[in-house]
Amino acid sequence: MATRISVIGAGAMGGALARGLLKSGLHSPADITVADPTEAVLGEFAAAGARTTTDNTEAATAADMIFVVVKPWVVETVVRQIRPALDFRRQTLVVIAAGVSSADILRWADDGSGLRPAVLLAIPNTAVAELCSMTFVVPVSAGETQTAAVRALFDGVGRTIVTEERLLPAATTLASCGIAYAMRYVRAATEGGVELGFRAADALGIVLQTVRGAVELLQAGGAHPEAEIDKVTTPGGVTIRGLNEMEHAGFTSAVIRGLKAGLG
Repeated sequence: MATRISVIGAGAMGGALARGLLKSGLHSPADITVADPTEAVLGEFAAAGARTTTDNTEAATAADMIFVVVKPWVVETVVRQIRPALDFRRQTLVVIAAGVSSADILRWADDGSGLRPAVLLAIPNTAVAELCSMTFVVPVSAGETQTAAVRALFDGVGRTIVTEERLLPAATTLASCGIAYAMRYVRAATEGGVELGFRAADALGIVLQTVRGAVELLQAGGAHPEAEIDKVTTPGGVTIRGLNEMEHAGFTSAVIRGLKAGLG
């Protein structure tokens, strides 16, 4: 039997997740429900064949796997709202919201029955829409079968690591914020390309293909980045001069400091 999936919240992250699930082709669109209070944002998902609703409780009732993907300060409201509709014997609840603790989620989901809901935390990034997310999953009160099912779902839209809750802040800054950091490099390199004489659109295309090539080299060979750098740094050549100028300006230090700043 197919797994019925509900995504509650169709904002930047929830919308990206829903797009990725639909794009992956691993799930029938009819098995995916997208809920959001704003009807205008639901049109694209309905057009793709997903079920849509403005009623979070309706979305929760219809699902085997429920993703709550809202702003951190809204999670409590949504979890308490859908709690009466949850069936802890068969449903899995996955919360995607940075900084929300598992202890709070379990407390908000407690219905007084003594049954413990199967809860997981997850942190994907917006590249999930293009099936390229780096996702971190934390089993809170979920068993091996439920955890494996959630991991398989995220593996269908990128790469997944099952980890500990204490590492989620670091995971967020490295992979979720990391999308923004990578794009800032792309922007900077594109602007540099314009200064070197290329049209902006051409410079962007060059940078994107170059970054894609760097990723493919590292993934294909499993080499350390420095080993690949050594292959293109001719003694006295332009590459080593460029790298040293970047380091003089604090490139590596700036990246590490930016990552650490993301921890708050």
